Amino acid sequence: MLQQSQLQKQTFKILPQQIQMLGIYHLNTIQLEQRIKDELDENPLLEANNEDDHLDSGAAEKDQPQDYQDWEEYGYDDVPDYKVENESFIHSNNVNLPMRDFVDFRSSLKQQLINLNLSEDETVVAEYIIDCLEDSGFMERDLAEIADDISFSQKLFVEEKQVEAVLLKIQELEPFGIGSRNIREYLMKQLGQQKQCPIVKKCSLLIEKYYNELQKRNFDKIYNGLGIDEEELPIILKHISTLQLKPINESHENVLVKETIIPDFILTVEGENVMVDLYRQRSQNLFINESLMSSVENAEGRTSEEKSTLQYLKSKLTSAIWFVNAIKQREENMLRIMKAIIKKQKQYFLSGDVSNIKPMILKNIADEVGLDISTISRVTCNKYIDTPFGYILLKNLFTEGIINEDGTAVSNKVVQIKLKEIIDVEDKENPYNDQQLVALLHENGIKIARRTVAKYRDIMNIPVGDMRRLWAKTV
Repeated sequence: MLQQSQLQKQTFKILPQQIQMLGIYHLNTIQLEQRIKDELDENPLLEANNEDDHLDSGAAEKDQPQDYQDWEEYGYDDVPDYKVENESFIHSNNVNLPMRDFVDFRSSLKQQLINLNLSEDETVVAEYIIDCLEDSGFMERDLAEIADDISFSQKLFVEEKQVEAVLLKIQELEPFGIGSRNIREYLMKQLGQQKQCPIVKKCSLLIEKYYNELQKRNFDKIYNGLGIDEEELPIILKHISTLQLKPINESHENVLVKETIIPDFILTVEGENVMVDLYRQRSQNLFINESLMSSVENAEGRTSEEKSTLQYLKSKLTSAIWFVNAIKQREENMLRIMKAIIKKQKQYFLSGDVSNIKPMILKNIADEVGLDISTISRVTCNKYIDTPFGYILLKNLFTEGIINEDGTAVSNKVVQIKLKEIIDVEDKENPYNDQQLVALLHENGIKIARRTVAKYRDIMNIPVGDMRRLWAKTV
């Protein structure tokens, strides 16, 4: 028997243009330049002004012949001699300073991808993962977030498990273990490469199953679990101390040279005023070809072949108009978001002191500017701001907070920096355990639990006190 019924439900759909817009938000300055170049090559109705036109015109005016000047006019022009001499020296002595040759470990990894026999899509994912690696060689970003970003920016739908599968392959490249998500995973990778003798097996079991107990100094559980006594544990820890702490030595010359970064924003400080602008504004230079646009609008008296051509041009016209508006919308929203960030972190931008960073999450900025959190995430992802005290990665400004003793919120970034300062000056032969670190932070007005100290220590890839003592002896 047939039955008919009504069902009402809500669904959420994202239009293709919205996905494209999020992809444009995600691009940094260099990627945007390439995206604009590709669009200009593909769309005959889209054109761009040359940004250097005004410079060329200025140079042309400078090269114009000047009126004749006699000695009285030339010799007594009130221009100091040192200015003329300095300018003459600069132009007559073209000093070419050699650039230091270096190979970034990310470039080396990309060259090694050919050995993995990846598909075309997997290669795209692998290159994106490599670009996301920290200078220490660790992968600190969430894989679900990376999968989401690849899906929007590369127009390639991938899931978290696909990203993880490619990451595991990258970890087999040189240096081995590159892309490990934490120090625990990196230690396990190194132990897996060693000859599996009893001591190595005990080390692997300790790191894999009893790492948390080691942090809590719960030695009885470790003794029972590993089947060892008090004399064997120092031997196991000493073997672990021979392993490397980080895949990449950050002091090495192969670290990414910061001068190669092109910022997305420029921040200037004048007194108590903090001003920001885009490093390069492109929407003013993009325009639609008016002659082609007028021919598209006039379709009367056309043959069928000409009409098909006009149909093609109409689609390109729609695409060009959308692209110009998208770039303009991107720039407007980027400035709105950046100004909201500056409003929240004004004291930090005035002083450059990391201790002045206030707790701030994406939702705070989203509520301030009236945009979706996903838009804030993509605008601030992989973007740098040029400040008087150096380049700042915007994602580093977003931190959660804790409440200190006087009731004010303190950024967890500030707590991590203070924790690292305490560990850096500790007695390497007798390092602090986590409970002692809790007490020392409490003396500095920061009251947090021991498990929070352990969490922040893991985030900064700092081992427990017993391991730090053993590592200090091997250095």
